[in-house]
Amino acid sequence: MLLQQGSYGPVVADLQNKLLARGFDPGGSDGSFGAGTAAAVVAFQRSAGLFVDGAVGPQTAAALGLVEPPPVASQIPAVTVAMVCQMFPSTPAQNIEQNLPVVLNALVAPALASKPMILMALGTIRAETECFLPISEGQSPDNTSPGGHPFDLYDFRKDLGNQGPPDGAQFKGRGFVQLTGRSNYQVHGNSIGLGNQLIENPDLANDPDIAAQLLASFLKSREQSITAALATGDLTTARQLVNGGSNGLGRFIDAYNTGKSLIPDSVTA
Repeated sequence: MLLQQGSYGPVVADLQNKLLARGFDPGGSDGSFGAGTAAAVVAFQRSAGLFVDGAVGPQTAAALGLVEPPPVASQIPAVTVAMVCQMFPSTPAQNIEQNLPVVLNALVAPALASKPMILMALGTIRAETECFLPISEGQSPDNTSPGGHPFDLYDFRKDLGNQGPPDGAQFKGRGFVQLTGRSNYQVHGNSIGLGNQLIENPDLANDPDIAAQLLASFLKSREQSITAALATGDLTTARQLVNGGSNGLGRFIDAYNTGKSLIPDSVTA
């Protein structure tokens, strides 16, 4: 188990409740591991004489009485952690081991469990969130003007469906695919059965299960064009269909081509 800033979900809420019960207030039990939770973890670690790093590894988890969630079984066992580690040479293997089954399983129901679409999904994660964790977009000159408030350049992006402040920051990139914009949160939230929940609580997009489903939904909405590009070996166009540009193109191509040589041609789910 490793929980750290950016982690999200029921296990984080359980962590927050256990910290609070021991007198270390994380600032709420919202299931989001933010700065308040990290500070409470640091305080607990100091109190318990543990190594202080603000993250919850095996020792801190055991001291808090956190229960390790059962491993998720992959519905596409032909795609292994060892293979994907070669596609993600700079990524901690534990992140891949934890999240690969969740990502692969999300591809099954929408019929995206073919070799090309599996490679597309994994290549997209390599390009967008190389750590193989669902994360939030950081500020950059592409989304924030000099001296402007965070993500102000997104606020009035009609192509994203944003309606003005605080939409830019509210609907910044999140998850494995870095889902961005009010429209995408609405469309793909509806697609995976969340309705307005994703609009009301955008941080849900960083829950691994939800992030994987959103990735699958996003790829499914462009499946025909992506499949056509991949069939001709046009990885640049395939990447543009997700990103709208060439950001992360080199990482995408490297992951795709590496995986192409490793993953068997016949992948059954």
